[in-house]
Amino acid sequence: MSETPTFRVRGLDFYYGRARALSKINMDVAPRKVTALIGPSGCGKSTFLRCLNRMNDTIPGARLEGQIQLDGEDIYSPDYDVTELRKRVGMVFQKPNPFPQSVYDNVAFGPRVLRLYRSRADLDKIVEKSLRAVVLWEEVKGDLRANALGFSLGQQQRLCIARVLAVKPEVILFDEPTSALDPIATSHVEDLIAELKQKYTIIIVTHNIQQAARVSDFTGLFWLGELIEFSATDTLFTRPVNELTEAYLTGRMG
Repeated sequence: MSETPTFRVRGLDFYYGRARALSKINMDVAPRKVTALIGPSGCGKSTFLRCLNRMNDTIPGARLEGQIQLDGEDIYSPDYDVTELRKRVGMVFQKPNPFPQSVYDNVAFGPRVLRLYRSRADLDKIVEKSLRAVVLWEEVKGDLRANALGFSLGQQQRLCIARVLAVKPEVILFDEPTSALDPIATSHVEDLIAELKQKYTIIIVTHNIQQAARVSDFTGLFWLGELIEFSATDTLFTRPVNELTEAYLTGRMG
């Protein structure tokens, strides 16, 4: 990796109480690339993803050992600003979760909370720019006051991505973002990810091996809490080093 990694993860162990969910994870995440995390259910992919913006902090008994650096700073140091972290590292979840509010208010939520605008005109521009970025503006511009829950699941998921973009993050975490969507909506989100990586570092958890092959530049295979193999996607899919990786990719395991 020629550029300085956005995330540098070293010796990461993660525990839920006494149960160890992740063991000795080491990974460098390249800037403005898509990194896919694959593996069977319960292998630690989503747990690892939530470590990157400290969403696991709210779970009683959760504990992390090791280090995660974002642009060279340890995000688990006692004086690190978690609110700032979650502004810089946005997250899109498995099921679309728009607020039961208007399209406009959904996208404007983060900028309002974080006071990222000076005037209503500024906020209007942020909302429009975010909706255009997810190719949703033309579909909703006629009725920005419509309740977001009235839209299709695919539109809702793109709206949730727009909500993340509105606070100007550096990284976007996607946790199974298309698992609830039909093939057409899935294709729209995958195309969107390809566009977004021009500006953002993207990490996506997916059960869909074909999706990882389509959208990612780097891929890591998780298995029972360990990172079995991590490399450029083309290399991992065509010349895996680990026998377990080959067995998983060919469907013999997992």
